[in-house]
Amino acid sequence: MPEKPCKDCPPGSKRPAPNPGPRCATHHREEKKRRKAAAHETRAQKTYGLGPGDYDRLYALQGGRCPICLRATGKTRRLSIDHDHATGDVRGLLCRPCNTLLGHARDELEFFKRAYRYLKFPPARRLDDP
Repeated sequence: MPEKPCKDCPPGSKRPAPNPGPRCATHHREEKKRRKAAAHETRAQKTYGLGPGDYDRLYALQGGRCPICLRATGKTRRLSIDHDHATGDVRGLLCRPCNTLLGHARDELEFFKRAYRYLKFPPARRLDDP
């Protein structure tokens, strides 16, 4: 039984369409990417109260980077939506490690003060003190 033509290719195209739709491999990849983006947009709106396109605008506002480490761009793994657990207010987009760090800190400023003191004055330096 001959395969059906890809529903997104131009009429008369001879490309095989073995994927659901039916779609050729190229159009199947594009459709999966579109659906994934739509699902993320819906989740961002329902879970965090962002408006349509707010994630992308926030991403651009941050310069396309995690504002804490300045390394992660979200190209490989989308940046996480960081929010205040007490109020539910969205603060920004963070990479997974930075978001986890804030989660362990429980949004307490004292945690970061202690971390700063630890890095500035490591206890191991005092081993050499008489």
